[in-house]
Amino acid sequence: MVEIGKSLQAARIEKGYTLDDLQQITKIQKRYLIAIEDERFEALPGDFYVKAFIKQYAECVDVDPTEFLSAFESQKATASDVVEKTAKTRSEVTRESIQKSNKANRFLGYLPTIIVVAVVVVILGSIYYVAWSKHQEDAQTQQIESSSKVSVSSQKDSKSSSSSSSSSESKKSSSKNSKKSSSSETKKEKSSKSKISLASSSGSKFVYTMTKPASTNTVKFAVDGSKAWSAVSSNGTQQWQGTLSSGESHEVSLPSGTTAITINLGNSEATTLTINGKKFNYKKDNSSLTVRTITINLED
Repeated sequence: MVEIGKSLQAARIEKGYTLDDLQQITKIQKRYLIAIEDERFEALPGDFYVKAFIKQYAECVDVDPTEFLSAFESQKATASDVVEKTAKTRSEVTRESIQKSNKANRFLGYLPTIIVVAVVVVILGSIYYVAWSKHQEDAQTQQIESSSKVSVSSQKDSKSSSSSSSSSESKKSSSKNSKKSSSSETKKEKSSKSKISLASSSGSKFVYTMTKPASTNTVKFAVDGSKAWSAVSSNGTQQWQGTLSSGESHEVSLPSGTTAITINLGNSEATTLTINGKKFNYKKDNSSLTVRTITINLED
């Protein structure tokens, strides 16, 4: 590639001109002539003046300006390409930086929403768990109550005829001989002891026989360790049902003439039974059961 400045400078020296001489001849300021020889074309007013001064300088020292003008155009095109590439590179870097910044800002913008959604999910999950636990507890209670009602209904159907006849005979006998019967039964209770023995069992249902029952029978429920639901029926008629907390107890007096006692236990592990003042050890018959139905048939 032609070196414009050095070539023109060599031609000037060969002609024997100084810069002052060349300034006098061409009327081009000396500082512009120095800039052309040093190829600092950016020091000149513009491309038009650069090409005009190069042409005038070359003609003054008797060289063809065409080659120098072509060399200047090539340098200008190369410089433009470099500037354009640099500008593109800077633009791409700036664009990538802006994209990364936008992504980060977008994530930070979504962060509060993500936190709120997470909190809502946790709250809904907690509400669902509480509702599910309550539903399970209610379902268990309903199952126990349903079992109690079925047992009571079955016992009522099987014993209805015998209980009604026994009740009527008992009322007639007691009305005629109330004083004699009362003193006689009191003596019997003092002199005899009742006994409860297992007659049959099937799954969670147990049938017992009580010999020598009292004239008025009582059933006492005592709970220890956790809550427990219980119910008691006489001749198929429910006398009491409820839930006792740990440390609580409840005693039920059954009506006279009772021939069958049905007891439903929702938590037999925590429940102790006392019948007519005597502890009833029903747990010896399959102690692993939690829910059970106990039927006690009274025999004189």
